[in-house]
Amino acid sequence: MNLDYAMQRFEQYLDHYERKNDKVRLKIVHTYGVMKRSRQIGEGLKLSKEDIELGQLIGLLHDIGRFEQLKRFDSFEPGTMDHAAFGAEILFAEGMIREFVKEDVWDKIIYTAIKKHSDFKLQGVEDERELLHARMIRDADKLDNCRVKLEDAVETLLGVSAAEAGSTEITPIVFKQFMKKESIRSETRRTKMDYWISYLAYFFDINYTVSRDIIRKERFAERIIDRIPYSNQQTARQMKQVKEILVNWI
Repeated sequence: MNLDYAMQRFEQYLDHYERKNDKVRLKIVHTYGVMKRSRQIGEGLKLSKEDIELGQLIGLLHDIGRFEQLKRFDSFEPGTMDHAAFGAEILFAEGMIREFVKEDVWDKIIYTAIKKHSDFKLQGVEDERELLHARMIRDADKLDNCRVKLEDAVETLLGVSAAEAGSTEITPIVFKQFMKKESIRSETRRTKMDYWISYLAYFFDINYTVSRDIIRKERFAERIIDRIPYSNQQTARQMKQVKEILVNWI
């Protein structure tokens, strides 16, 4: 595989979209961030050169469905489109994968990893190498999403300011899911704080020690929590619990 070639083709693909749009720009930067984290995880796991490069290729293509979702709906909401399934479909059902990688020997691995990277839980993958890459992309995606939550405008992420988000409550069903140390089901989110805590619950679905080491070293959990001023007193008390639980978990 030729990563430089794949990245050139990816840049050409992006010409179909409005690069100056904040959400599109966010996803472009995120794509390359996930590639970087994929390489970091692969090296930490002491994988072969081929598997490290394959992980980066999957990182490059994992969110390809997002750009069409933004073009059609200007939204990241899963209710508007299953971007992972759509990305796998356009790459493989429509044959676009050959525009990025000429060889077909890794197709099944790439397809499985992309299609399942945003599933609520990773299930139904029995092949050892497919499972490796499905887990890697899920971890790499979450690691760069930490950077996104810290660097990008809260307004771009939530549609409101940080102060407005911190004034809202966490709905009981969402807080209950968090306290069970599990990911938050997207359909249960109602308030802006529901969305924020769902980003933190990502940490309960990390697969590799090398990924947790990065989270701990870069203090992602604490920094994301501290980004919002919690003027709602109940939310402030809950977020204190959230921080303690996550720090101990990580």
